[in-house]
Amino acid sequence: MNPSGYQNHVREAVGDERVGRRPDAITAVGAVFLVGVAAVVGTSIERADGSLHVDWPPLYASWLPHAGPGTVPALALAAVVVLNGPHTARALPWRRLVAAGWAASVSWTLSLALVDGWRGFADPLESPYEYPASVDRFGDVGAALRGFTGHILVGQPDNWPTHVAGHPPGAVLTFVALDRVGLGGGAWAGIWCVVVGGSAAAAVLVALRALGAERAARSSAPFLVLFPGAVWVGASADGYFAAVAAWGLALLAVAAAPDARAPRATALAAGLLLGWAVYLSYGLVLLAIPAVAVLVCARTARPLVPAVVGALSVAAAFTAAGFWWWEGYRLVVERYYQGVAAVRPYGYWVWANLANAVLAAGIASAAGLRRVLSLLPGEARALPRGGTGSGAGTVVLLVAAAFCALAVADLSGMSKGETERIWLPFLVWLVPAAALLPHRDHRVWLALQAATALLVNHLLRTGW
Repeated sequence: MNPSGYQNHVREAVGDERVGRRPDAITAVGAVFLVGVAAVVGTSIERADGSLHVDWPPLYASWLPHAGPGTVPALALAAVVVLNGPHTARALPWRRLVAAGWAASVSWTLSLALVDGWRGFADPLESPYEYPASVDRFGDVGAALRGFTGHILVGQPDNWPTHVAGHPPGAVLTFVALDRVGLGGGAWAGIWCVVVGGSAAAAVLVALRALGAERAARSSAPFLVLFPGAVWVGASADGYFAAVAAWGLALLAVAAAPDARAPRATALAAGLLLGWAVYLSYGLVLLAIPAVAVLVCARTARPLVPAVVGALSVAAAFTAAGFWWWEGYRLVVERYYQGVAAVRPYGYWVWANLANAVLAAGIASAAGLRRVLSLLPGEARALPRGGTGSGAGTVVLLVAAAFCALAVADLSGMSKGETERIWLPFLVWLVPAAALLPHRDHRVWLALQAATALLVNHLLRTGW
């Protein structure tokens, strides 16, 4: 495709309200169909041999229609964002938009959690399998870190609970720190995950603007607020992981901006956060893919050295304290197959995980992803000629990178089920794809996003 032809293609895919609406609708129907097939096939498999180990495939949830204290606030907030969100996002001064996005995201997440009452907010993190339950074993943090890998495998003395064993020690150390400052227990853990997790929306906005895509950021803002994945942000530590990852990428984007005020210090901070993320979850090593996309969008490698120094500093600190990441990962793979992963069928989850992604990222993100994949070849060809020079191009590359990371995680076989929670750090980066949808349709797509979260939370009792 010649340059002028590609520019016409971009206008058709992004700017022309008359083009692409039918494929958008077909994609949305296809996404819903995928969820339906995953539910029907999964239910059949689970009833036949119980090998999926989820009560309502493909989600880790059970059927339980209900309402709760968060129902009315969630419905009210959804209505406000659907009706006024697009206009407000275009009109607010930038800093107020970022702050409002964070506040609204926290409110949405909290409202959804409270649909299950106080149980939905605090109980999941009070489970004996969760991080706060192991806080007491870190009376001597140094000794706990030195002996951490000795308790990963089932059968070893005092083996760690499922979540602690399945993650590097940075995850549990977060809740140890909260406990040490007087914020111990499931309720404070829930508040932490909601407030910090809600900031991921603000981080994505900051990253998009720093990469020259402010218009796309403003279009994305209401979709980031009504992120269906908030159902799981409000009940699991993975929401916190998503925020750490998002701010790491956002600071990397800020450091790469031509007008960055303190690029080296900002890049170092980005590396520290991205390094910390890798010590929160082994799977977040895949953040390298969107991190490269950030630098490609900015067309500079300037932040790379200080960012790598920051990330390696985190690794060096943990290694000096006695925890070796690679040894932990090797043992986690073995522990993974000591549990339900040994019987969960790869042939089902390798595609049913994508149905979970639809439910967590939303139908609008799925429709936007179609546009991203349509534009991606042209964007890739444009890079050697000096980059895209458009906000749409930035969205295409960032979303494509996040989707690539998901694909690697999916094909690895280390993500068999529960990906509506595990993939949150990547799913939030699919949401800006909705900015490519025709603006006059945004309220409809926002309503579908909100409806997805509300239906999941009111019809199912999610496990997280």
